[in-house]
Amino acid sequence: MSFTPEQLAYAGKAAIDFFLRNDPVDNYNVNRPLIQKFIEGKQDYAGALQFVVEQLRFQNDSNFQSYWGDSQVSYNRKRTLTQSKFVWGSFHDGFGLNEDELVANGITLTDDRQASPSDSEKMQLTNLLSENMDTLKLGFMENFDLMLHRSGSQSTTDIPGLDNLVSTTPATGIVGGIDASQAANAFWRNYSQLAIAATGGVLTTALETAWRAMIRVGGAPPNFILAGDTFIDKYRAEAASTSGSATKQVVVQSDNKKGITLDAATGNGTSTGLYFKGVPIEWDPVFQTLDTLDAPATPWLKRCYLLNTKRIKLRPIKGHWMVSRRPPRVYDRYTHYWALTAKASLTTGKRNAHAVLSVA
Repeated sequence: MSFTPEQLAYAGKAAIDFFLRNDPVDNYNVNRPLIQKFIEGKQDYAGALQFVVEQLRFQNDSNFQSYWGDSQVSYNRKRTLTQSKFVWGSFHDGFGLNEDELVANGITLTDDRQASPSDSEKMQLTNLLSENMDTLKLGFMENFDLMLHRSGSQSTTDIPGLDNLVSTTPATGIVGGIDASQAANAFWRNYSQLAIAATGGVLTTALETAWRAMIRVGGAPPNFILAGDTFIDKYRAEAASTSGSATKQVVVQSDNKKGITLDAATGNGTSTGLYFKGVPIEWDPVFQTLDTLDAPATPWLKRCYLLNTKRIKLRPIKGHWMVSRRPPRVYDRYTHYWALTAKASLTTGKRNAHAVLSVA
């Protein structure tokens, strides 16, 4: 009793499809709010030679004039559009099992096409594939999420992420093919304010200033606020200091005979219980990982991003998002392979709709 290579391949692909369909990535990403938000709002792109393109209106090119009587007026040819172009990338994660590993797990593989696996072999294979498939998906999302945070400079095949599109130095560098350092491209800069003191209402004022800067052009306010540990703690402390008392929440507990307790903190999971203008401030645990990996000049733990998710999108190439793969076994290796792949870009059509702040 044993598996044929075809049966093994089918079982592995079915396992990947099961994990993608019945154990959605969002369940794992409760502690990865950035990629969760981007996946919720992702928009497919039909495909491109090299870039995903965003059309931008950067001026009205008005020919407005005053005139009187039969005064001569003039006409112009409007030039109001330009393009930003964001490179898309290809991403892979996969694993292999050789026949010795299968034997060690009580699974026999044979080329006999009449073979039929026993119930115990089916169970052993299910257990083996379950762990491999689960960690395949989770590992893919873990590293894809890190890439979506970073600038893209870590690898020539990475796509630019949040640190590039919403930069701590917005008037430098080329973003989406547009040189943000040129005065004519001042429209192509996100708002940034760093090293903000968090005392006496200074941090709240800085957030208010950033908010106005973001809605000045287009009028669309941010709908997603993401922050690191240090920023959240300082914002909470300033709010408590300004109001003169810490936040208190009445909590009803079924095992408490008195029925109530006082809780000095609010929030649950990545939700901090803090808000700015009614928008929840989400805690991103990945910020600490990025500080450890990259040691940036402006620590991620001190940052806060105010984003308009209508203006920043994860753009998978149509038909290429989280595709399960079953590469064939090579002739000189008795190893069987499974993989996940994706092709996507992160784009924005409006950099000035986003802001990044940091505390001192």
